[in-house]
Amino acid sequence: MKNKSHSYNFALGLGLTILMVSLILLGFFWTPYEPDAMQGSLKLNAPGFLHPFGTDQFGRDVLSRVLVGAGSTLVIAFGTILIGGLAGIVLGAVCGYFGGWLDEGVMRVCDALAAFPSVLLALVIISISGTGKYKVMAALGIAFIPSFARIVRGEFLRLREADFVISAKLAGVSAGRILFVHILPNSLPSLLSALAIGFNNAALAEAGLSYLGIGVQPPDASLGRMLSESQTYLSSGIWCAVFPGLFLVLLVLGIGLLGEGILDRFGGGR
Repeated sequence: MKNKSHSYNFALGLGLTILMVSLILLGFFWTPYEPDAMQGSLKLNAPGFLHPFGTDQFGRDVLSRVLVGAGSTLVIAFGTILIGGLAGIVLGAVCGYFGGWLDEGVMRVCDALAAFPSVLLALVIISISGTGKYKVMAALGIAFIPSFARIVRGEFLRLREADFVISAKLAGVSAGRILFVHILPNSLPSLLSALAIGFNNAALAEAGLSYLGIGVQPPDASLGRMLSESQTYLSSGIWCAVFPGLFLVLLVLGIGLLGEGILDRFGGGR
């Protein structure tokens, strides 16, 4: 029964992720209407045939803006895990394999950074560097480095005494090859699960920052900003909040289930 549950998680997560990412990628090349086109006569029109998600307070098509806004979320979340993940993997791998003073020093810095919530740390960085899509991406990437480094370090600590690693050492294989050819592939299930969690955290953090007005800036669409702007119109245009929120929830749910399914299916349930 447990294995069936794991298979359902993987299948549902994969299907939902493919669906949501496909819709987002479609938004990069085509939207039903120009996302920023305002039409006063269409202000707060309810969902219908011409506008499946309705229109907002400026008469803009909500579906078009959701697709474009989700694209911003996808780009920022992907950039965040690319920056934080790559730096975290390298730091965690080196610290976990070699240990010693380097491990001690890097982990103390990571502990100090981890004492601050990622969003709070990103807020500090953004307040110094300024707002904007790419600055948010860089800020979140830096803020997420400690979490990735600690996860990778734990995996490398666990695997560095494995028989295949000891055999490689005895055969004279270089440390770099052992790190990234022998150990890293064996830690992929846990790493991919961590990247999925990191992606979700980055997507939610971006939405939160944009909701506060310090993330993606107009005229670029953002799910978080759409949620913020819709507060005033909940009684007359609740669809302006429901569809951006639902899109974000389904994206995060799909990737979360996929990450959990990968860990259960290929990681031995660790």
